[in-house]
Amino acid sequence: MISLNYVFWMFVILFTIIGAMRGWAKELMVSFSVILAITFINLVENYMPSVKETIMLDPVSHFWMRAGILGFLVFFGYQTPKIPRLVDKFYRERLQDALLGIFIGAINGYLIGGSLWYFLSTAGYPFPIISDPLISGIPAVVDSANAMLPFLPPAFLVVPLIYFIVVIAFVFVLVVFI
Repeated sequence: MISLNYVFWMFVILFTIIGAMRGWAKELMVSFSVILAITFINLVENYMPSVKETIMLDPVSHFWMRAGILGFLVFFGYQTPKIPRLVDKFYRERLQDALLGIFIGAINGYLIGGSLWYFLSTAGYPFPIISDPLISGIPAVVDSANAMLPFLPPAFLVVPLIYFIVVIAFVFVLVVFI
């Protein structure tokens, strides 16, 4: 059995490699799509009473709603079109692009993997193949999970902080990409 801590770090490493191959400009769009997904999830959960009355009562449905929104927006964040002007503008130096892509890719791995882990945690680990790391009985795993859970993205990207981050992201897109 593998711990969720290791799965989380494998996500970070995988997305770091993807970031090195794609470059920082495309990876930044993925970061913004994850931020948008977390914002949208907050809006749906807080301001749509029908969701509170139906989906949020069942932990499995609640997890799938959150993971579906995240997966949908991340998918389209990775489907960035190849715009020649954008490519020419940001591919001046390939090494710098790859190094910054590594950094932003690691952030994306943290955002995506951390969000999924947080959603599993709040749903109470409803799937039999995934167990709660806090009840594993292995002290190192329990300590590591206890240390990481409060720092997963949806745990601290709450209202109103997430709204400010969305505004900053859109200003960045307007200034840099357009």
